[in-house]
Amino acid sequence: MRVAMIGVGYVGLVSGACFSEFGHDVVCIDSDAGRIAGLERGEIPIYEPGLDELVARNRAAGRLRFTTDLKVAMDGAEAVFIAVGTPSRRGDGHADLSYVYQAARDISAQLKNYAVIVTKSTVPVGTGREVERIIHAARPDAEFDVASNPEFLREGSAIGDFMRPDRIVIGTESERAKEILRRIYRPLSLRETPLLFADLETAELIKYAANAFLALKISYINQISDLCEKVGADVHDVARGIGLDGRIGPKFLHPGPGYGGSCFPKDTNALMHTAREVGAPLSLVEATVSYNEARKSDMAERVLALLDGNAKGKRVAILGLTFKPNTDDMREAPSLTILPRLRAAGIEVTAHDPAGMEEARKLMPDVIYCEDAYETLAGADALVLLTEWNAYRGMDIRRMHGLMRQPLVIDLRNVYRSREMRRAGFTYHSLGRPKWR
Repeated sequence: MRVAMIGVGYVGLVSGACFSEFGHDVVCIDSDAGRIAGLERGEIPIYEPGLDELVARNRAAGRLRFTTDLKVAMDGAEAVFIAVGTPSRRGDGHADLSYVYQAARDISAQLKNYAVIVTKSTVPVGTGREVERIIHAARPDAEFDVASNPEFLREGSAIGDFMRPDRIVIGTESERAKEILRRIYRPLSLRETPLLFADLETAELIKYAANAFLALKISYINQISDLCEKVGADVHDVARGIGLDGRIGPKFLHPGPGYGGSCFPKDTNALMHTAREVGAPLSLVEATVSYNEARKSDMAERVLALLDGNAKGKRVAILGLTFKPNTDDMREAPSLTILPRLRAAGIEVTAHDPAGMEEARKLMPDVIYCEDAYETLAGADALVLLTEWNAYRGMDIRRMHGLMRQPLVIDLRNVYRSREMRRAGFTYHSLGRPKWR
């Protein structure tokens, strides 16, 4: 099938490459000529394991192309996916839909034959109807349907998520549109992937409801972690004990310094504002948003307190800057709250991240960035582990101890074992675990 994908950001590029791997003829469009030229040269603008090989393979096979010309991309396309950004709007936290609606206007000018216009971007309830209205108003003669097909991709494992999804959600009332989207996703039928069909509004809400629930789950285990510290319980055993309950499940029950990234902060805010507007406020989501912001600040205060209130002039090493491992995404990362707070207290901060330092330098230029994790520790009075990259799990703890001026480790991801760290001579602090663990 011929597929057009508008937007070559995270969602659009991954989705376009994966559709081409299914055997479809995919053309990806973006208004950024520099980005398109880079992709033509084989340069991948985002960090996602395996994406460079996937793109290269399907470009070589002639199934994946890139262009800035929407007319060329839409020629013969049976489905046109809108996968542009929907960032939080300045001032009110609503999703900024200007890129989505501009894409709808651009599509209306190029519609020649019937096509399904599919919103792949994460959008609030009612967006699909507005896309439909925009195209109808511009082209009352055009033959098309609008559908919602929200993505559920995790940064760092997006290709696996696309190829082996828990479900495919499709919102449309058109049987013709349903059949086209069934054909597009037919390769997944061999895995018996559930296809959930719903109306536009329901499909749009499913994505927000899912992300808000996961954000709530993260905040819940973080609060349980704080309680564990007060009563002497082990948060990992608690998480295991509740996660084995099939009604709860084990995922997203790992304590940390708060969630970040491109989805959870933006989507919880957008859902919260939509709910308020229609008179059905979501108090649990609102509490989650407030708690998560406070959590990041609390982690900065925890570090300062463990420096015995005498922080000025000390050196703190940071391992991990991105909001999660296997991505270069710095959006809403806890490091963006914690590191500036440490710098404001007069601390010299050294930092390392396997993928995020280029972006971090733009956002926090007064931090000393090191190309090697061990170099980061040289002369440090404390180490704060912020992101659980696998590279940090296997570090030589005796070498770490020898490099640091003071052997204080504040592990905000519980990567290391307390007993081993103390045996190596560290003063070790983690989240929600008794000291003997």
